[in-house]
Amino acid sequence: MTDMKRLLLVALAATAFATGAHAQSNASGPFVTSQGELQFMRVDGAFVGMLNNEVLDRFSTSTLTHFDEIGEPRDSVTRTLVETDAGPVLYDFRHRPAVVQRVGRRMTVKRVFWQGNEVVMQSSQGWFRFEGGVLTKLQSTTTTYH
Repeated sequence: MTDMKRLLLVALAATAFATGAHAQSNASGPFVTSQGELQFMRVDGAFVGMLNNEVLDRFSTSTLTHFDEIGEPRDSVTRTLVETDAGPVLYDFRHRPAVVQRVGRRMTVKRVFWQGNEVVMQSSQGWFRFEGGVLTKLQSTTTTYH
């Protein structure tokens, strides 16, 4: 990678981190969403994502880690990206019913940035965009995410 590409990537990361990153959490909830309460529970060695006491998703992982986008109304969770053994899973509460989308690639997510309909993730394998169910590896860019 050339020095210019590295510089651009560092600038992108610094700008995005300062303006749009949300810290990771291991809290199990409940969390307020536009569609009710989201709660993560350990059941039979796996985690279950419950929305209003109904199963939204089931996934395997040793520890619960998720990244939340907070929005209106009432500072509710609009989207959350959950790390699982099979790779990240996006829960999107902006749609009725809530959308559950699997990224389809195993990775450990370090940071998440929310930009419109896309989710930009920094992982140990590089930077990725997840939008409309499609995962794309990002190259150096001058686009600023916030």
